[in-house]
Amino acid sequence: MSKNTQFSISRRGLIAAAGGLVAGLAAPMLIRTAAAAGQITVADPGGPYSPGFRKGFYDPFEKATGIKVVNVAREAEPTAQFKAMVETRSYIWDVCMLSLSARDILIKQNLLEPIDLKPGDAPGLMPEALTPLWVGTDVYSTVFAYRTDRLGSKPPQSWADFWDVQRIPGRRSLRKNPIDTLEQALLADGVPLDKLYPLDIERAFKSLDRIKPHIAVWWTGGAQSSQLLQSGEIDMISLWNARAQAVIDGGTPAKIVWNQGLYSIEGWGIPKGCPRADAARQFAKFCASADQQALFTEFLSYGPTNLNAYKSIPKGRAQSLPTYEANLKLMTIAREDWWSANRAAMNERFNAWILA
Repeated sequence: MSKNTQFSISRRGLIAAAGGLVAGLAAPMLIRTAAAAGQITVADPGGPYSPGFRKGFYDPFEKATGIKVVNVAREAEPTAQFKAMVETRSYIWDVCMLSLSARDILIKQNLLEPIDLKPGDAPGLMPEALTPLWVGTDVYSTVFAYRTDRLGSKPPQSWADFWDVQRIPGRRSLRKNPIDTLEQALLADGVPLDKLYPLDIERAFKSLDRIKPHIAVWWTGGAQSSQLLQSGEIDMISLWNARAQAVIDGGTPAKIVWNQGLYSIEGWGIPKGCPRADAARQFAKFCASADQQALFTEFLSYGPTNLNAYKSIPKGRAQSLPTYEANLKLMTIAREDWWSANRAAMNERFNAWILA
């Protein structure tokens, strides 16, 4: 779901956060002499996250507080490692980036420290990006993209169009996974975006039955989805927005369709009992700042969760991000609570359906 776009912009005073830090955040909590000597280890997903977060979060936080930030790449699904750390009290990192599903698993197991961040401490933060135990910093979305050199004269604009093989012929690709794919099937069948959940499973599979013979490739990984679009092997494809944007930035004639997209949020969690929890909380609060989040968008095609960040993101870049106002209003958040309760059953049924 990631990309590494070198998008160079100049923003006077944006990183003046180094000295005075960010208006709206609790500066005394961030610049504490007592905490000046110390170090925290932050687990992020690696890849382009590392330079993006180094620019937006790690280096400015070090400069503002004196607390050194060492970042390491975490596992794709860190919950087991997270649990082991807390149970053995062997803390190899102090803050970890968590998806909504990972966050909910760890909350249920009482494995997270409080963040102690109030909405008023970070004006502009999306309501869905803050709980007492977690703060979201970036938003990605599942969308579809199409090749403009193939479908430019009759571009698909909705999942109903994606399903309409008679009016819009072309090679199609969907993810080989029920997550997002079931929602897309329902949207194609006319279910309104705000009425998706709880998912009507029988209706979803009937809709999938109609498109199944026309799917040229069922993709299984983000890199594969990018390659399919870039190579021209397919004409339209469901994929993560950053994967599509990477291809577009590389010169491929393609366009993202934000309409009826599904977005999700990633953010910081602190392992329960962490001996450096106070410094970790300072870091998590720092990352809720609009100005700091604006900086990582130079490297990542993810949307900031603090929507005030768009005051300092150039419009050309802003329009390619999920939380840009015009894009966000076309999408809805994927309901992780529904998937947590139904994931195992849906995986089993979907895998059997694929093979049938």
